Amino acid sequence: MKKLSCAFAILLAIGCGSTQMVETRTNTIDPAGPEGVKGSVVEATSTVKATGVSEATFTDAERVADIMNYLASDDLKGRDSGSEGIEMAAKYIENYFKSYHVKPYFESYRDTLSNYKKPSYNIVGVVEGNDPDLKNEYIVIGAHYDHIGTIAPENGDYIANGANDNASGTTTVMELARYFGTNKNNKRSLIFALFSAEEKGLLGSEHLAKKMKGQDLNLYAMLNFEMTGVPLQGKDYFVYITGYDNSNLAEVSNTYAKENMVGFLPTAKEYNLFQRSDNYPFHKEFGVPSHTYCTFDFTNFGHYHKVGDENDLMDFPHMAALVNKMIPVLEGIANASTQEVKITQ
Repeated sequence: MKKLSCAFAILLAIGCGSTQMVETRTNTIDPAGPEGVKGSVVEATSTVKATGVSEATFTDAERVADIMNYLASDDLKGRDSGSEGIEMAAKYIENYFKSYHVKPYFESYRDTLSNYKKPSYNIVGVVEGNDPDLKNEYIVIGAHYDHIGTIAPENGDYIANGANDNASGTTTVMELARYFGTNKNNKRSLIFALFSAEEKGLLGSEHLAKKMKGQDLNLYAMLNFEMTGVPLQGKDYFVYITGYDNSNLAEVSNTYAKENMVGFLPTAKEYNLFQRSDNYPFHKEFGVPSHTYCTFDFTNFGHYHKVGDENDLMDFPHMAALVNKMIPVLEGIANASTQEVKITQ
């Protein structure tokens, strides 16, 4: 998440909520292996049916852990924009998209940032819609995959792994891309965008939003995922959205989820989180519904921009549940005959 104010940071010192841990495999990562993706991830290609995949069981904690254990590993050195570590992450995401039939949106998956001094790339894929008319309407599904790299050491650890911020959101988007890339059951076209340089001031999403606006993209909505690695505590909803009052996205989401999945977090409005993540540049450029789904509530995770943001604090069953709950929501929004998500007047 983009750097927060001092007052906001004080809240982050509040204790971390409980997490549900699962045992995960310790696969050795072989970048030269089958399409550069972990064996357990690639092998699933042959087991995912082209149609009729149940959203209740599409992904699970073990799959999520596989992805997270790479993106937030020490090998990637905190994924600072322009670094060798984020280059490794970029290749991993590219290979994942390729494995699950998500095509490059541009000539390649890489969208080179024009507003950052070091060579940095958004990774952008697309699953074209299957309706001859609605495929010309686009939904961007995004998350930032960069973090802050290495920082002052604490107890000998200097790598800010960025598991919650934002390997978690990146993993969510990658799994959603796998679902739609495999099933091809979306009428509208879906763009899956992983942003670089968010931590430098939303630069990756700013670059892409301006570029797409210049190309006159027919954008319907932008749905972003940020800090989704640990569950909310004591809430009667599963996830909140920033800019809750700006559109009817929460209502539409809950209708398709058939539960009170999306709620309102007052603190998110108090600290104007709507402007602090990658949804905001799309709001500015296009004026369409643009929101971030998040499960970080200021009390359930105390390691923001610290070396303690590690995978052993992530709740992989929770993360898998979010993906599974989002599938019918995105299917509903992508396949509705009219644009149901509307800006609040």
